[in-house]
Formats: sequence, C-alpha cells, structure tokens
Amino acid sequence: MTLSWELLALDLAALATEHAQFKDWWWKVQIGKCYYRLGLYREAEKQFKSALKQQDMIDTILYLAKVYLRLDQPVTALNLFKQGLDRFPGEVALLCGIARIYEEMNNISSAAEYYKDVLKQDNTHVEAIACIGSNHFYSDQPEIALRFYRRLLQMGVYNCQLFNNLGLCCFYAQQYDMTITSFERALSLAENEEETADVWYNLGHVAVGIGDLNLAYQCFQLTLVNNNDHAEAYNNLAVLEMRKGHIEQARALLQTASSLAPHMYEPHFNFATLSEKIGDLQRSYTAAQKSEEAFPGHVDTQQLLKQLREHFAML
Repeated sequence: MTLSWELLALDLAALATEHAQFKDWWWKVQIGKCYYRLGLYREAEKQFKSALKQQDMIDTILYLAKVYLRLDQPVTALNLFKQGLDRFPGEVALLCGIARIYEEMNNISSAAEYYKDVLKQDNTHVEAIACIGSNHFYSDQPEIALRFYRRLLQMGVYNCQLFNNLGLCCFYAQQYDMTITSFERALSLAENEEETADVWYNLGHVAVGIGDLNLAYQCFQLTLVNNNDHAEAYNNLAVLEMRKGHIEQARALLQTASSLAPHMYEPHFNFATLSEKIGDLQRSYTAAQKSEEAFPGHVDTQQLLKQLREHFAML
C-alpha cells in the first residue's frame, strides 16, 4: 500500500515540475524524496543536484548527503557537507553531518573537532557534548570526560548510555563511590536488552580492574544473557577461561567472537596465542594473519608472526 502512495506522489510531483517548466526547485526536491523512499538513489541524486543548482538550500544538501551514505559513499557525503559549509559557515546541521560520518569511520578525533565547532554555535548540543566526552575518555582523560558527562546531567539528560559512561569514567578517574551508583542507575534506565548488556559488559571491565575475576565472569555471562551476539563478551570470557586452563571452552568462545566480529583483532590474536601455546602452529599462524589484517599496527601480533615464521623456516 505504501509503495502505491509513493508512486502516486512521484507522479504528482513530476507533473507539477513539468507544469513549472522544470524551473521550480521545490518540486524537484519532492521528486528526489520520492525516489529516495523508493530506493532509487541515483534518480534521487539527479533531482537533488538539479534542485541545488537552482536554489542553494541546507535541507537539499542534507537529503543529497543521505543519498550518498545509502550508496556507501561517505567521502562524497563529507565533501558535500564541507562545500556546504563554505556557503553556510557555522551551520550546525552540516557540522553535525560531518562529525557523524567521521564517527562512523571511527575517526573520533576528527569527529570531536567538528563537534567542538557545533558547541561554538550551540553550547547545549547534547550529541556534541557526549561525543567530546567520549573522545576525552578514549584519550585516557577520564577526569575531563566526567566534566562533559556531568554537564549533560545538569542539562537534564537522564538515560542509560549517559550513566553507563559515567560509571566507567568514575572508575578510571578513581571516584569509586560514584562508580557502582552510576551503573545501578544505568541498569534501572535501560530500555532494552542491548543497553542492559552494555552495562553488564562495562561492569565486567570494572571487575577485571579490581581483580575480582569471578565477578567479571558473571558480568560477561549476564552480558550474553541479554545480548547473545556480544562479540567482546565472548572474547573476554575466553580470556578468563584461558586463565583457568580451560582450553576447549576458550577456543569455542574465541571462534564465536571472531565469527560475530571478524573486524575485531582481539579474538583472532587470542586464538593465535592459545593455538601457539598448545602447539597448533598452523592454526596460530592463520589466526595471527587475520589479527594483522584487522589491526596492522598491533605489535604483539607482529611479534607472534615473526616467531612463527622463524619456526617454519627451521622445519
């Protein structure tokens, strides 16, 4: 039913554009939207580009960028946003668009720079404050990250993700009294099982940090109870099983982790290390190569590969 309405809207917009002798940019945007909803991204692109030539509008830039993201062309979308900023300096929607793409590309430092520009225009922008806080946390500056997260609390933001991040920041900033309180609040505010899983996963990290490996094991298991596809939890459980000398359990958990998240280097590296210890050098080498592919700069992987190559050369 929806599809027929979209086609009807497309026909009406096309007739209106023709009636306006193809000079009305607004109708071209409407046609572009219809094509976008129908999944006809190249046709949508043509309409949005044509509309932009007639009338330079921020909304049209945003729609065209969405098309490029659907076509898996984030760099083209980035360039479009940056060109838009030349014409609309300081426009928050365009700055956010760039920051989000950098976040998706895992370039958190560049994302944070653009979010800082967002805060210059709007110092209450929740998304920007959260990202900059996260950037400070992952740059080993939990105390600074705490300032940004507390600012969100002062603004009345109360959700699971915020208290989850607060809990980790408090722990790494050695503010232990607030750590458990924040995680308890996060669990009470969790709206779905994935959010609950993320809280238990972070609690597992805290348990490892204080050396309570039994508690860590329970937390990572609770992570999987709530999200059976949580690759990091499988990986961490495997490491704990390795410490107990449970080789087969560890192996099975690492295989699950690497199949769920082949882009993660940790399960591959841990599997390679485990296989090397029990003398399964061929499997170790294959897993180490996958680890190198996922994270070319990982020093321990490079050292393991070097050892294995030397061993094979001696055979």
